[in-house]
Amino acid sequence: MEAATTRVPTCVCLARRGWIPAGLALCLGLAGGCILQEKTVGPVVVANRDFGAMTIAVAPALNLSGAADFDPDRFADLMASELSYVEGVSVVPVSRVLGVLATQGVDGVESPTHALELARVLNADAILVFAVMEYDPYDPPSIGISAQLYGVRPGPGVGTVDPVALSRQASLASATGSARTRGILAQTQRVFDASHASVVEEIREFARYRDAGGSPYGWRKFVVSQQEYIRFCCHATIRELVDGGKGPVLAEARRER
Repeated sequence: MEAATTRVPTCVCLARRGWIPAGLALCLGLAGGCILQEKTVGPVVVANRDFGAMTIAVAPALNLSGAADFDPDRFADLMASELSYVEGVSVVPVSRVLGVLATQGVDGVESPTHALELARVLNADAILVFAVMEYDPYDPPSIGISAQLYGVRPGPGVGTVDPVALSRQASLASATGSARTRGILAQTQRVFDASHASVVEEIREFARYRDAGGSPYGWRKFVVSQQEYIRFCCHATIRELVDGGKGPVLAEARRER
């Protein structure tokens, strides 16, 4: 992941530090006398204090929203892209997951046992399985996501939210409770409704680290664009899975040099 660079006039920087008067800095800037200084804006890196180094695959999204204008593979690509920002995590490309599913003659994950088997076949430590419960991408957008991280090693105790079970309740009805929860490392379920002030605050913070200042929409870039809003929802979902949404984005994500 490469950092983007922007240029900041050195005269402005010097004025901010009190080395030259602000008025002189303005004059120098208008006269074209500023020397441009590079400012590095790094990618958002999500802290990973609980799971450590892992390889994770991402399954295609399950569409439980009833929306027709929904691309499960594209949604999974964005989820995988955001997952790659987690510290210490390597991501198996979604295309590889789709390839294995194709050889099995299925379109998606069929059960928790199937999820664990996919992780094994892909030589991954875990696989992220998620369902989109609500999908209204128009301003103000609202998207609901239920996600589970199935892994080959034990994790902390969790509840019973299961996007796979929600989509295939009949086929899982005969499974035991232990089979449904076996191998779940983390899970989350949430509706991201951009008409709520708390969600807007999260979007603003996300936009700040994603350098939304280059867009004419500013932070609202992640609201007016369907793809960018999905990206924000994926990022927030992953943070919930990794640390319950409480851990900070690493402080070194934005710095000057």
